[in-house]
Amino acid sequence: MAELLSTSTSFSSIGVCFLRSASKRNITRSALPLLSSRRLPSLRTITAFLRPSPLDPVRLSSVQRAGGRSLSSSAGSAAAARSAASDPEQLRSAREDIRELLRTKFCHPILVRLGWHDAGTYDKNIEDWPQRGGANGSLRFDIELKHGANAGLVNALKLLQPIKDKYSGVTYADLFQLASATAVEEVGGPKIPMKYGRVDVTGPEQCPVEGKLPSAGPPSPADHLREVFYRMGFNDKEIVALSGAHTLGRSRPERSGWGKPETKYTKNGPGAPGGQSWTVQWLKFDNSYFKDIKEQKDEDLLVLPTDAILFDDPSFKIYAEKYAQDQDSFFKDYAEAHSKLSNVGAKFDPPEGISIDDDTTKGSTPEPFQAAKYSGKA
Repeated sequence: MAELLSTSTSFSSIGVCFLRSASKRNITRSALPLLSSRRLPSLRTITAFLRPSPLDPVRLSSVQRAGGRSLSSSAGSAAAARSAASDPEQLRSAREDIRELLRTKFCHPILVRLGWHDAGTYDKNIEDWPQRGGANGSLRFDIELKHGANAGLVNALKLLQPIKDKYSGVTYADLFQLASATAVEEVGGPKIPMKYGRVDVTGPEQCPVEGKLPSAGPPSPADHLREVFYRMGFNDKEIVALSGAHTLGRSRPERSGWGKPETKYTKNGPGAPGGQSWTVQWLKFDNSYFKDIKEQKDEDLLVLPTDAILFDDPSFKIYAEKYAQDQDSFFKDYAEAHSKLSNVGAKFDPPEGISIDDDTTKGSTPEPFQAAKYSGKA
C-alpha cells in the first residue's frame, strides 16, 4: 500500500509504507506504576511495567497534575492483579480517549498507518513468536522506528503515549490496533471486527529486521505487492481491499519522496497544510480512491505505481473494478482484511482474545463524522 499521510501538524503519512528514514529519537524508561497493596501482582505484570518506553515518559509532575489516574486508579490496580495481557474495561476507556483525540487532532491517517506497520512485518513461514513479526508492539522501539518505511510514526506514538500512560492495563500492541480500527470507523468506514489481548515484545532486540514493509515505487509493483502480502498470508482480493485505505491521508514529498508539496485540496484543512492526497476528501473513508485511481483525470490527486497497478494487473483489476462500483462490497472486504492484518503474528492472552464490543449499544451515539467540514475542497 502506499503511504497514507497524517492530517495533523507535522505528522507523516498513514498507509503501509515507504518513507525516508526517521530522525534519531531518545529512548527512556517509564516509571514503575504504583501497585495496589491489596493484591500481589504477578511476575508478568511487574515485568511489563519495567519495560522500556520508546518515548519521553510522563514525568511524575505530569502524573500528579492528572491526579495520578494512570498509576493509582482502581482500573489500573485491577489490571495489575489480572493475568490477561490487557484489561477490557481499560480498553473501552482507551477507545473513548482515542475518539476524543481523533476529534481534536484529526490524526486518523497516521493512526491507521501505525497499526498497519506494527502488524505488517509478519512472516507466515516463521512459527516462533516474536521472531515471526506481526502485531506485537515492537514499533514502539527506536530501532524499528528508524526503519525507512516508518518515518514520521514517532508522532503517532507521541499522540498515543499519554493514553498508554493513563491505561497501564493496555498493551502497546492492543493500543496500536485499537487506534487504527477506531480511526477507520470514526471517518465513516466499516466496523472492524476486532479482538484484543495482544502480548507486547519486551525489548528492542525482538524487533524485526528492516525491509518487510511495502515500497511505493518498486520496479515491478504487482510482483512487489504480492511478495510482501503473500508472505503475510494475504491474497489478491485482500491486497486490493487494503489498498483502499489510501482514501485517507496525504503524501508529503519532503518525507516520502512522493507527491506534490501542496494542492488545491491540501492547502487548507486540519493540521499542517500541504502534501498531496489520493482523494478530494482525504478525511472520509469511502470508495472514492478506486474511482479516482481508475479515472486519473485530476492532476492534484496522487497516483503511485502501486496504486495504478490495481487497474493494470488482470487479477487485481477484478477487485478494483468491483470496489469502484460497489462501496458495500469494498467495506465488507476491507473490514475482514483489516481485522486479519491486525491479528497476524500476534500472541493473545487469553488465547481466544478479548472482545470489547459487547456493550456498544450503551451510551449516547456520537455525532456522525462529516468529512466536508475538515477535508480541503476545490
